[in-house]
Amino acid sequence: MTGLITSTTVLPATRRDITLETSDGLTLVGELSLPLTGTPVATAVFFHPLPKAGGFMDSHVIRKAAWRLPALAQLAVVRFNFRGVSSPRGTSEGEFGHGNDERLDLEAALAFVAGERLPDPWLIGWSFGTEVILKHARNHASEIAGVLLLSPPLHRTTDEELARWADVAIPVVAVVPEFDDYLSPSEATARFALAPRVVIVPGVGAKHLWVGEKYTYFVLNEITKRLNPAASPLSESWPA
Repeated sequence: MTGLITSTTVLPATRRDITLETSDGLTLVGELSLPLTGTPVATAVFFHPLPKAGGFMDSHVIRKAAWRLPALAQLAVVRFNFRGVSSPRGTSEGEFGHGNDERLDLEAALAFVAGERLPDPWLIGWSFGTEVILKHARNHASEIAGVLLLSPPLHRTTDEELARWADVAIPVVAVVPEFDDYLSPSEATARFALAPRVVIVPGVGAKHLWVGEKYTYFVLNEITKRLNPAASPLSESWPA
């Protein structure tokens, strides 16, 4: 028998609490989720939405990615709280850095991935998390397999920072909700013209927060298409 995957379904995986150590002396809390058996095909490293608007490592798309993608797509999932952010996992040390000090959090995440020897890391940002990636990850392009940007607002990312991605060799994909409150697909096309290698994928019918299982599935499947194409389309059911 099989059961339909719902918003509360937690699929089998090996999960453990982790800490990331920043170069300015902070400890950030997080979680590593691995496939129950076999070696991960790739690694999804998540950067969560704006803390001042309630974003944290348990923001629903990120939480559901950790619950589903190790089993459905044979992916490792790394999620953590930016500096100063709390969740049921705990509180990361430090204070909100307005997208600037979070550069050190990104570097700590990359150091963790390297230390664990996790394969083919993709940086996956959602909203504020995309700003941290766009502002600070370009210098680390040689360390990552790709970038995926969910609902990029481009509030904190300058044109100069965007233009630095114009010649990047790794894939960069922006998944933009059709009815985003901050940046529509047409506006995204205009802004990302400075970095023409960025592929823009419209999220038809979706809003900034990807509320609803239809849109959660869409996002998780877009991630899987890039990190493990053989596992796409994702199954919507699991043995009961």
